[in-house]
Amino acid sequence: MNGDLHSHPRAHPHAIFRDWTAEMLVTELTDDDRKWVQERTELLFGGDFVVSRDEVHDPHRLPGYIATEGPERIGLVTYNLTGEDCEIVSIDSLCQFMGVGTLLLEKVEEVARAAGCRRLWAITTNDNLDAQRFLQKRGFVLTAVRLGSMSKIRLLKPNVPKVGYYGIPVRDEIELTKPLFSR
Repeated sequence: MNGDLHSHPRAHPHAIFRDWTAEMLVTELTDDDRKWVQERTELLFGGDFVVSRDEVHDPHRLPGYIATEGPERIGLVTYNLTGEDCEIVSIDSLCQFMGVGTLLLEKVEEVARAAGCRRLWAITTNDNLDAQRFLQKRGFVLTAVRLGSMSKIRLLKPNVPKVGYYGIPVRDEIELTKPLFSR
């Protein structure tokens, strides 16, 4: 997720809040979106696939949603339903603090509940503090840390950097889970 602190409406005491979510449209991924999803995956994850828990996923082939504002794509989420679990495979907001990621996450949670899922989960890396913050603020809790797992993933994806966000070495997978209970 990109953006800077100054784009956040509360960053300046005299800023006027704009309800960005009123202008966003969240729709299912179409065939026309799939190439863009593949390009974003390559850019963000060092290849056109992602690996979580030793499973390879092709986000451009998974179900998902895209957020748009006018003609511009401003975010996407892909997911994988398996039994009573729903994995957030990828989530990408092209601008932080505007509600894009939250809307996309809420949409997948709605789909997961409708499918009878008992939990929603996601994996990020130890350096991705922004993703950890984002998920925890939305009810996810840390449920597993796979120490050293990125070494194994680099065998499949040599482009995965050794140093990530904030200069932190990329070593481990962090799993976060949100229980889904009947409402």
